Amino acid sequence: MCGRFTAAHSWEELVKAFNLLGQPPHNLRPRYNIAPTTMVDVVVDRGQGRELVSMRWGLVPNWAKPDPKDPMKPASSFATFNARSEEVDVKPTFRDAWRLKRRCIVPASGFYEWTGDKTDRQPHYFTRLDGKLIAFAGLWDVWKNRKTGEETYSCTILVHEPSRFMAQFHDRMPAILEEQDFDGWLKGTIGKEALLPAPENVLREWLVSKRVNKAPKLDEPDDDAGLVEAV
Repeated sequence: MCGRFTAAHSWEELVKAFNLLGQPPHNLRPRYNIAPTTMVDVVVDRGQGRELVSMRWGLVPNWAKPDPKDPMKPASSFATFNARSEEVDVKPTFRDAWRLKRRCIVPASGFYEWTGDKTDRQPHYFTRLDGKLIAFAGLWDVWKNRKTGEETYSCTILVHEPSRFMAQFHDRMPAILEEQDFDGWLKGTIGKEALLPAPENVLREWLVSKRVNKAPKLDEPDDDAGLVEAV
């Protein structure tokens, strides 16, 4: 699974990693405890080259019904921040996005996973051993409010069987793309065959503070660089 991640990179690092040309610089705020349903930056290619856009993390399918309590918003009962890669082409929630080749890459500095008892979980932090940004394979979709015409863009991160290294911590892991697959993934010319567990020498791990266990709101202080320091 991938239920929390960090984005502490600069605009310059994003441009270099994903060849984001022609976009004005973005003023990025470091985030160290990104949780589902919040807005995240994703890389897409909608025919005009790669661009960085903001989307809700937790895919809302285009056919979702309005929220009964607030018809101006889509129903939010979908636990869709992750999608199992082996079933994205058949599961109703994701298959339209897959069929329409609505692919994205979610850039990350690192991500968290937990071990231990559910009442006292110990967070582990994972980054790339080579220091590069992590490129999560994702899908996106758009839900349109039929009354107002307003559109809600959302995304999900794909997960699959773990590598031997990750199996120590969880029975799933996020799908991590390498640079040679960025174009093929974003343009839909490669499929699930590219979603393989990362080689054993790609990731590194260390224990971090249990403060990570609390998902912060954007205006709360528990979203600082100390969360990723080794303990």
